[in-house]
Amino acid sequence: MHRRILAPGALAAASVLLAIPASAASYSPGAPGIGDPYYPAYGNGGYDVSHYDLRLKYQPATDELEGTATLLARTTQDLSRFNLDFLLDVSEVRVNGVKASFATSGEHELEITPKTPLAKGSAVTVVVRYSGVPSSEQAYGFTSWHRTPDGGVGANEPESAWWWFPSNDHPLDKATYDVSVLVPDGSQAISNGTLQSTSSRLGWTRYNWRSNKPQATYLATLAVGKFDITTGTTESGIPVINAYSKDLGDNDGAARASVERTGEIADWLSGYFGPYPYNALGGYVPNTDTGYALETQTRPFYSPRQFANGSNVSVVVHELAHQWYGDLVSVAGWKDIWINEGFARYAQWLWSEHEGEGTAQELADYVYAAHPADDAFWTVEPGDPGPENQFDIAVYDRGALALQALRNEIGDAAFFAVLKGWPEKYAYGNASVADFQKYADEVSGQSLSAVFDTWLFQPSKPAAPAARGASIAKGVVAPPVQPRSWKKIAATNDVHER
Repeated sequence: MHRRILAPGALAAASVLLAIPASAASYSPGAPGIGDPYYPAYGNGGYDVSHYDLRLKYQPATDELEGTATLLARTTQDLSRFNLDFLLDVSEVRVNGVKASFATSGEHELEITPKTPLAKGSAVTVVVRYSGVPSSEQAYGFTSWHRTPDGGVGANEPESAWWWFPSNDHPLDKATYDVSVLVPDGSQAISNGTLQSTSSRLGWTRYNWRSNKPQATYLATLAVGKFDITTGTTESGIPVINAYSKDLGDNDGAARASVERTGEIADWLSGYFGPYPYNALGGYVPNTDTGYALETQTRPFYSPRQFANGSNVSVVVHELAHQWYGDLVSVAGWKDIWINEGFARYAQWLWSEHEGEGTAQELADYVYAAHPADDAFWTVEPGDPGPENQFDIAVYDRGALALQALRNEIGDAAFFAVLKGWPEKYAYGNASVADFQKYADEVSGQSLSAVFDTWLFQPSKPAAPAARGASIAKGVVAPPVQPRSWKKIAATNDVHER
């Protein structure tokens, strides 16, 4: 063995070096966006959140919200500063128990500078105290908070968290949630997951909700108002909680006739997509004046307008299909929206087939024939529609046509193996359109680039045989007949309003 003997001066210098942390030059601010080209300012860089604990107090009469958000995260770089996406007024921020300085920038950025820089790979606890009136806040000229006659609702896509909790707001950073909400007696608070407990004291009631599986921030929801709440279980034993505003008026019966079938539909969808992936299920219908529905995880949001013309089971099928396609497997980037909407629309077509109201092939034929070659419908590319067309009808309908084309190309056995295997392969994670094509290639044993390119990435009307069946290729072409369910399905979009 050899020992290296240091001179006294060298030993002292070494001791000083050991006491100094990594060079300050190695620490830098986290990016103010996670890197999504559609929404460059959405999400943030430098850390990953594993859990949100939200302790809230909401006053329905004035729309005033107070909150303390505790975020458990881990750094992915040496951080001198990091951002959260948020709009309400912040009174205090603590990082690892120590007060941190903070400032706002841009449309929705909360910049946090911890007293001590954070080394890469560190566990971090961030506490944010805040308050405000969500309905008074706008970003980019819109709001995602819905004021109702008896409260308020947070539900929108691709953003809604900013109005009620600070977050890393992008599907790439999924986390678990505890949402505890204090509301006046007589009001209820609805959120995702399981209702852990309720307690009342001094005229207020606290509702404690828990989501124990990874959940994207836009899929977190909060609704406060006066609800009629129903409970039950699916045949597979999943607890179901549904909630209906008490002032839905003429839409009440149709809403219940649709949403109360949630358990039945989830069990049916599991035959196509695999076991239901969560321990809670349900839906809620608040008295909002918006028109869309949204796949908020485990408990979809439905606008009363979805039921204005009668029961609309198809929209329930759509939002529940998203629990696999969109929630369980979330987009890698917002350009991958076809993974959500094309599949949820196709689930509606499968339900139509199940109900004897038109097969998926008949619906594909009808959609194809309904749009002439010069229709702008065909200029939207579902595989990368651009932010301006992210929720265009073509993403839904041409997106479903792409799946019928795939089904015809690889046959039913391979097609339904793909539908069921995909959610299992990427469960609780994220994936892209390119990932889906690669997976379909593997399962089918075919190169499917031509099918995907034709139906997802070309700004023109494809040749008919790809989506309209082998009979057309043989020259046997019958005029498309409008399936009985088509008008109902065509009106069922979770297209989000600004």
